[in-house]
Amino acid sequence: MKSLFDPISIGNYNLKNRIVLAPMTRGRAGSERIPNDLMADYYFQRSSAGLLITEATVISKQGIGWIDSPGIYTSEMVEGWQKVTRKLNPTGTPIFLQLWHCGRASHSDFHNGDAPVSASAVRLEGDGIHTPLGKKEYEIPRPLTIDEIKATVDDYRKAAVNAKEAGFSGVEVHAANGYLINQFLDSKSNLRDDAYGGSLENKFRFLKEVLDTILEVWPPEQVGVRISPNGIFNDMGSSDFRQTFLYVAEELNKLHLGYLHIMDGLAFGFHEKGDSMTLSEFRKIYKGIIMGNCGYTKESAEARIASGDADLAAFGRPYITNPDLPERLKNGWPLNPSEDMSLWYTPGPEGYTDYQPYKPSDQPIST
Repeated sequence: MKSLFDPISIGNYNLKNRIVLAPMTRGRAGSERIPNDLMADYYFQRSSAGLLITEATVISKQGIGWIDSPGIYTSEMVEGWQKVTRKLNPTGTPIFLQLWHCGRASHSDFHNGDAPVSASAVRLEGDGIHTPLGKKEYEIPRPLTIDEIKATVDDYRKAAVNAKEAGFSGVEVHAANGYLINQFLDSKSNLRDDAYGGSLENKFRFLKEVLDTILEVWPPEQVGVRISPNGIFNDMGSSDFRQTFLYVAEELNKLHLGYLHIMDGLAFGFHEKGDSMTLSEFRKIYKGIIMGNCGYTKESAEARIASGDADLAAFGRPYITNPDLPERLKNGWPLNPSEDMSLWYTPGPEGYTDYQPYKPSDQPIST
């Protein structure tokens, strides 16, 4: 029976276990969005994972929608990320860069007064967004024109080139959690009547073109895609979600990617448009490596691995306060709680790199 702690290979990369650091926005790159030594320390501390996936990283100025998140569209950003990859190299742990465009999950405050963009002019209904000028209401986005879609696809290509120069092991395309690609996939946010809307094929077209251009830069086994079929985050969820995401999985299966990262867990919220989708549904269609994610415990992750529905399990929030998470899970050591959200996105090392690995001597000796 397969276990979380068994090795596995993705292409030429031999992973020491099946535990993955999930991508989590942490907001430590500063206003210039240039990765730094503190971020290098953070990823290095978590290098006992089989695979690391970086926090979401914007591919362009247009893609920005989060305070102090990193980018990958300037030479300075490439040099900043090199600090991370060079520090990780001696560990032998591969690290993939997650490529991100926020789309309508943004605000004109990030863009010198210009409206955010999306598939269609459908506003995100939410409790507001934190901008450089304070918390604001979401705005009605401007639909991307055909020419702008082509330019955005080219931004993904440039980001893929920069990721290679930065020394990453591969890239993950963020098509989940209500960001731009997800906005094209979901009928709720995509009301287009051109080649990028309406049919399943058309709604998938933007993601397909993004992948086609990235696959000109990276071999398929060094490319992953993340989707969130059950997710309501950033106001997602349509009645045809099951049909949509099974089609997406079927099309992605043809590309022989490194992995498909599926947020099947419901910890990020569930849109309740039908029964939640499970990894077993995707396993019937997708024959490559499946990574499961979202609110997993050791037990729920092990069950998915043992059943064969997942090959990898990604952990997010437990990794914030437990940099040595694989060792803690393997040895049954207690986990530090991760409830203090006030430190998740604040500048500096507090709540970021100041968590210590567990020492067995810390455990009380039973008498």
